[in-house]
Amino acid sequence: MPVPSPPRPRSGRKARIAEIFHRLREHNPRPTTELEYATPFELLVAVILSAQATDVGVNKATRKLFPVANTPQAMLALGEDGLKRYIATIGLFNAKARNVIAMCRILIEQHGGEVPRTREALEALPGVGRKTANVVLNTAFGEPTIAVDTHIFRVANRTGIAPGKTVRAVEDKLLKVVPPEFRQDAHHWLILHGRYVCKARRPDCPHCAIRDLCAYRHKTHGTPD
Repeated sequence: MPVPSPPRPRSGRKARIAEIFHRLREHNPRPTTELEYATPFELLVAVILSAQATDVGVNKATRKLFPVANTPQAMLALGEDGLKRYIATIGLFNAKARNVIAMCRILIEQHGGEVPRTREALEALPGVGRKTANVVLNTAFGEPTIAVDTHIFRVANRTGIAPGKTVRAVEDKLLKVVPPEFRQDAHHWLILHGRYVCKARRPDCPHCAIRDLCAYRHKTHGTPD
C-alpha cells in the first residue's frame, strides 16, 4: 500500500491558496471547457456565441453548425442569414451572427484565415473582448491566462482568493496570487467550481472540497455524503 503524502501546510494566505488549487486539481486533474470544439476557430466562434448563453445551448447549436461551416471561409459563405438559422435558439443571435461574419472576413483578409495568437489581434475582432480573448489564448493556445466570468468573479470574491469590485481587478489579482503551477488550469477549475458547487443562489458548501479554506461567512449547512 502506498504511503500517504504528508498533509500540506495551510497556514498563511499563500499556503491557503496553494492548498485550494491542490484540492481542485486532485478533484479534476485535467479540466477543460465544456464548450465543444475541434479547432481554435471553432472555439472562438463557440465562445462568442456563449455570451449570455449556456454552454449546453451553444453546444446544441454548434453540433449542427460546425459540420456545415467550421472555417472562416465556410462561415462567410453561409452569410448572416444562413448563420442565424443555426443559432436562433441562442440569446442575442442577431448581433452574434453579425459579429461572427464580420470576424470571419477579418480573419481571411488580415490573418490568412487563421485565429491570431495575440491578445491585441484577438480583441480587435468583432465580438471579442478581453474574456473571450483570454479563453482562446488559454484553451486553444496554452497561455496561462485567466478569463473571469460571473462564476469566477463570484468564487474569487466568496472564497477570498482574489476579492475585487470589477472583473479586471479580480483577473489581475488572480494572476498575482495563483501559484504558477496552477495558473494554466485555474480558469477551468474556478469556473467549474462556480458552476456546480459554489452556485450563485445556494452554494453547495457541504459538498465543497475547499469549505474549510473558504472565507465565505454564510456557508450552507448539511452533512456531506
